[in-house]
Amino acid sequence: MNASLTLTPHERAAAPAPSWTLTSFEPARAALEYAAMRLMDKSRLPRGDGHPVVLFPGLASDQRAIGPLKDFCRQLGYDARDWGRGFNAGPKGDPDRWLDDLADDVLTHAPAEGDRISLVGWSLGGIYAREVAKRLGARARQVITIGTPFAGSTAQTRAGLVYRLLNGREATLDTTLQRRLRTAPPVPTTSIYSRSDGVVAWQACIQDGARGQFENIEVPGSHCGLGWNADVYRVLADRLQQAPGRWQPYAAP
Repeated sequence: MNASLTLTPHERAAAPAPSWTLTSFEPARAALEYAAMRLMDKSRLPRGDGHPVVLFPGLASDQRAIGPLKDFCRQLGYDARDWGRGFNAGPKGDPDRWLDDLADDVLTHAPAEGDRISLVGWSLGGIYAREVAKRLGARARQVITIGTPFAGSTAQTRAGLVYRLLNGREATLDTTLQRRLRTAPPVPTTSIYSRSDGVVAWQACIQDGARGQFENIEVPGSHCGLGWNADVYRVLADRLQQAPGRWQPYAAP
């Protein structure tokens, strides 16, 4: 874990997308991570307090991909639910209006008026989680992103081809939008990333800033396997159990 890691603008911009060799091993590595997760001892992990947790899938995935993550959160005692929109092909139409509607949908997952919601997103889903938290204000409890390239450009991922196949056009981010996506939500925010990610440049997952309730936590793993990675689950269990207003940086066991 490295919560104090910072990058210069040049270091971030110069980071290339992962090599095709690393990308090609993603399926096999993800399968091994799934097997390791199934064998992990979850009995000593901190239990939850029952608050709502909403999970957002990555690009070209749906509720089945984040099913293990949802089941894990429920086993800990949280009211975990997927985002409720099925297959994630990316925002449709005006991005701001689409995100406004998504934020309204998320509020329906909080049964009680005063419930504060933890938002957990994998890859592109993490960008949704961050932007929704900015719209929810005090209703958001914290944000946890997993392999999410919120601080980079589309050239720093291998997901561009998938997006083009799904939408018939290139994914583009103008300077203003990139700056906004890099800005952390006004709630405790954790970015979990892997230097051996075969889909996104890990440098694009680093939250920079001198002060604030945010942290960058490194785990070993593939991109496609982070949603059922045992190390990710240990971090997630620790972060979700923090009481509101008592956030402390993660301390690896």
